[in-house]
Amino acid sequence: MSAASTAGRLFWASLRYAELAGWCYMSWMAIRAMFRRRLLPEKSFPPYAYLPGRLPHPVRDPAGHSYNSEATPPAAAASLDSDIFLWGVDLFNHGYYWEAHEAWEALWQVADRGGPLRMLFKALILLSAAGVKIREGKQPAAIRHSGRAAGLLHDLQETAGHDFERALGMSPAALAARARATASIAPTLQASAPGQPQPVFDFILG
Repeated sequence: MSAASTAGRLFWASLRYAELAGWCYMSWMAIRAMFRRRLLPEKSFPPYAYLPGRLPHPVRDPAGHSYNSEATPPAAAASLDSDIFLWGVDLFNHGYYWEAHEAWEALWQVADRGGPLRMLFKALILLSAAGVKIREGKQPAAIRHSGRAAGLLHDLQETAGHDFERALGMSPAALAARARATASIAPTLQASAPGQPQPVFDFILG
């Protein structure tokens, strides 16, 4: 067998292995998502997970899942114990990244400017945006968003109390490292039905 033929076989074998590894990874993620704990089990998830340009905009399009209503009602106060924060965690953990972004943005808008809570909500918003970009196959944007989130989370490590670690399920620094790693790997996503949520991060918040 010629060297060229051997090299070709090795190339296609390695490509097939990479595809299989990606499929196994995403299948494992989908199975994990089915058994992820719900913080607000009484709330129903939206009928679809929004991806820009592929599905009706949730609040602007008459066919959107939250049309004529707000995706998330205005928050009265910024709190890690609020239903809005917990709802955002549920959405994020189950692959509804645009919707999680909306939930946490409602809290970010009422948090004290320059305060640690506002910084935390901004980091979570950026992680949600990274999740959307990973699903869209836009790795540079995902790395950029996760990098900005990691920077905020690292800054929080100096001031964050136990409440932050309890709410996140890990320290801000640990979350920063895991989010950055996921975005840089660019997981191979399997084809899914339009609107089907698809968790892409290998960690669970809360």
